[in-house]
Amino acid sequence: MATKTKSLEEVHESVSVVHNTSIWKKIVAFFGPAYMVSVGYMDPGNWATDIAGGSQFGYTLIWVLLMSNIMALLLQSLSARLGIVRQRDLAQASRDTYSRPVNLVLYFLAEIAIAACDLAEVLGMAIGLQLLFDIPLLWGVSITMLDTFLLLFLMNKGIKKMEAFIIVLVAIIGLSFLVEMFLAKPEITEIAKGIVPSIPNSTALYIAIGIIGATVMPHNLYLHSSLVQTRKFDRSEKGVKQAIRYNFFDSLIALNLAFLVNAAILILAAATFYKSGMFDVAEIQDAYKFLEPLLGSHWAPTLFAVALIAAGQSSTITGTLAGQIVMEGYLNLRIQPWVRRIITRLIAIVPAFIAIVYFGESATGKLLILSQVILSLQLGFAIIPLIHFVSDDKKMRGFAIGKYTKMASWLIALVIVSLNARLVFDEIKGWIETSENPVYVWVFVVPLAVAAALLLIYIIVKPFLEKSMATPTLVPHIKEIVVKEAEKPIVYSKIAIALDFSKTDQRSIESALQLGGKHAQYTIMHVVESAGAMVYGEEIADFETTSDLSYLKKYKAVLEEKGYKVNIQLDFGNPKTSIPKMINEGDFDILILGAHGHNWFKDLLFGTTVNAVRHAIDIPLLIVKN
Repeated sequence: MATKTKSLEEVHESVSVVHNTSIWKKIVAFFGPAYMVSVGYMDPGNWATDIAGGSQFGYTLIWVLLMSNIMALLLQSLSARLGIVRQRDLAQASRDTYSRPVNLVLYFLAEIAIAACDLAEVLGMAIGLQLLFDIPLLWGVSITMLDTFLLLFLMNKGIKKMEAFIIVLVAIIGLSFLVEMFLAKPEITEIAKGIVPSIPNSTALYIAIGIIGATVMPHNLYLHSSLVQTRKFDRSEKGVKQAIRYNFFDSLIALNLAFLVNAAILILAAATFYKSGMFDVAEIQDAYKFLEPLLGSHWAPTLFAVALIAAGQSSTITGTLAGQIVMEGYLNLRIQPWVRRIITRLIAIVPAFIAIVYFGESATGKLLILSQVILSLQLGFAIIPLIHFVSDDKKMRGFAIGKYTKMASWLIALVIVSLNARLVFDEIKGWIETSENPVYVWVFVVPLAVAAALLLIYIIVKPFLEKSMATPTLVPHIKEIVVKEAEKPIVYSKIAIALDFSKTDQRSIESALQLGGKHAQYTIMHVVESAGAMVYGEEIADFETTSDLSYLKKYKAVLEEKGYKVNIQLDFGNPKTSIPKMINEGDFDILILGAHGHNWFKDLLFGTTVNAVRHAIDIPLLIVKN
């Protein structure tokens, strides 16, 4: 059975929360993980979906951002609760709960989600570098490999330094869009109307699902459940309650800041492009190009590009940590962080390269939105296990979520899964209708969709079925056992000792004498293993047989001088068969057998005497190891 490893072991419980200190110092000590998580809610993938939504539908989809933020706040608080109470991240909890095949599929889906997220970050960074320094997009994609070393540097400096770096990047993004909003002068009444839910058409639904996928990100659920474990605090009931409360405040502030940034991007697109009739602006590059003439300031596009680079860089750090958590959690496999980073980055760079080379730089916007839709499709496979885990009263040790929180969580899961099901159905239907060879869709795509649906049903239903079934008693006879104090200690009266004339003999004889004392009858036995004994058995009269018999007689004499009753017995051939034969033909209460560690190759090749004997006798066996 694999040992339980700590999540992000290099920084696990690396930040101490002083017990006897002021409330404000405790709050500051707990603050940080949610800000690391929040950058995933304002990464370049969000920008693409927010710009597309704002330019095509004005302020109409603001309610999707608000709903997504409420969903995110609840789900992230559940994730933090899991890590605080059970000290297991979401991937580890899944490994503890589901079978290995199911965990492998869940791991594969999580890796796809992280790769999709990383793809958005790669493209965002590359686009930002292109806009600021006029670097070709392919070169920008290549440069993003270098942030591997930045991540390793920050990890070596400690988690608080990394959190501080992320907060600085978040501040840059926030301040940049604060200035952009001031320049755009949006209509407040139209913003208020956008809070009322509405979906104008199927394109709006596609973008809305992309916004949900970009906002409520599956890898953030894995990340948050691990990052909260970097705090070392009082594990009493009061301490755990306090940790849950302070981490909720951390999430509330950080995620609302992320919501304001996302809302600012959508409002900026609505107040500039939609208002000017530029409904087809969906590319980040186009948004950059049109901001200066529309807002009348050369600072507007520069701030936009700086914020884009900050968003991509901050997100790439947290995406890597999430990848490490997922791999270690599901597979119980640790590899060097720099190797993990390069693998994650290559998985993202390859599709980015292919898309740019094959479709041109203009395809990056569609690729960004597609990456967010992929994230949304994977959400159900992370959310549903999370809800099950934090609803388990036994494993949450009194800190399981309440009835209303549970209802709200399942409602969110239902909304996300339903929207995704509708999207998948519409997409597959469209492919079948427009494809020249729809048979390929039926043969390859439809079975995958059905398999995913069945897996989703399985992870939904399995915990409910387990609760409804009676828990089996692992040791059913416990209640029937009545333990009474023995009137006399148990003493073995007929003890067999198998000797091989090695150093183990001394311990074997000592153990036997302790069990039987001077009242027991001892039989010392040995098997002659010479080649002649194998062939001639009892008829052999070689030197080894004579000397072995002599040794047995000497043992007998020494023990009888000390007052013990001893018999000797000699047999011939293979100890694996000879020892069981002597035991089964005689009358003994227990066998004492010495075991000395051969190397693993000998044991593998020839097997062990102990293993063969224990399966062939019906009396207790005491194994004495040298």
